[in-house]
Amino acid sequence: MTSDHPIRAEWIILADAASVVGNKLYLLGGGWDRLVVNTPLPVRQPCAIAVSFRVPWAETNARHQFSLEVQDEDGNPLLRAGGHFEVGRPAGAPAGQPQRFQFAITAPLELKRTGTHVIVARIENDEVDRTTFSVDLGPALLMQPFQPGDQGPS
Repeated sequence: MTSDHPIRAEWIILADAASVVGNKLYLLGGGWDRLVVNTPLPVRQPCAIAVSFRVPWAETNARHQFSLEVQDEDGNPLLRAGGHFEVGRPAGAPAGQPQRFQFAITAPLELKRTGTHVIVARIENDEVDRTTFSVDLGPALLMQPFQPGDQGPS
């Protein structure tokens, strides 16, 4: 569920690595929405998240709070990141032109279970966008021999 906040997210991208330099986004292995793990859970998985916020002209030259949160299927937080930003009005920009703020973080995710995970983007604590990704067991784990007494993959 997203709010009617005047600042909106343009995109949330999952990647192997990401950085923003000179207001340009650099991605390595970007755009995935499914993570296959081949080692038993829990696992620490390096991950990058890039987000772009579109800032309306009336919201430029003001300080804003933003946050990103990764949650598991039950809404438990796995990672939180955020801070403050202020986007100025570049010299010569036409009046009314929106501006962009981009942010990227690379951090390990402690994945404890398979299933759907959510990334929530907020401005001033209002949710402005969300995206999902799935965590699935890879063939190496799915093909392990069944042992008497095992419950099997869950």
